[in-house]
Amino acid sequence: MARASAGNVARVDIPGIDPTRIPVHIACVMDGNGRWAQRRGLKRTEGHAAGEEALFDTVEGALDLGVKWLTVYAFSTENWRRPKDEVRYLMGFNESLLVRRRDELNDRDVRMRFIGRRDWRVPKRLLRRMDESVELTRDNGTLTLTIAFNYGGRAEIVDAVKQLVAEGVPVDKIDEKTISKRMYDPEMPDPDLWVRTSGEYRTSNFLMWEAAYSELVFTDTLWPDFRREHLFDAVREYQDRDRRFGGLADD
Repeated sequence: MARASAGNVARVDIPGIDPTRIPVHIACVMDGNGRWAQRRGLKRTEGHAAGEEALFDTVEGALDLGVKWLTVYAFSTENWRRPKDEVRYLMGFNESLLVRRRDELNDRDVRMRFIGRRDWRVPKRLLRRMDESVELTRDNGTLTLTIAFNYGGRAEIVDAVKQLVAEGVPVDKIDEKTISKRMYDPEMPDPDLWVRTSGEYRTSNFLMWEAAYSELVFTDTLWPDFRREHLFDAVREYQDRDRRFGGLADD
């Protein structure tokens, strides 16, 4: 199993953060868009639109920190159960977001990737925008921004098992390494830090395999209000913890 080891160095001096112990990979559940909108008497879709600024300020924060991988949960396999109008809006919004912002990400040397099922429910136009974004940014190396879209942690494990069966891998050859190699992005290291916004305390099927030893941080901040300083707070909390991976502190 790919395990990230904090060893990055921050690019910007940030108070209260050890620049030599930056997480390699941060994963984030972007939750609370609907509640943010409802509290303001707005349509739920307005909350999704407001979340765009939060996402890109968080990307800037990750760049400031020197994080190498940032993975965000954009649309889950369960989100298809939402009202049709909201799902339709999210498909169009994500397509337009890629068209509007991918050049900016490319200029910042951000490599884009996507994980999730590419099934019939995802519009072909959106899949093309994803592929175009991946191709445009494929040679960038400062930060890898992975967008989990039509993604579910259980679905990912099921798909990995199906691949093992299809390949005829003998039972005695199956271990954590062989399964990890069949995850949606085998190159992606396990997240050191896993963050969820909006005050909810559950993992919601996000990176279930990869987050086995991640440090989990929960914040009451709704996603549209989330900014790089909130990301820095999560890293400060992460640095206050003792990661043992099942061993002892002295190990």
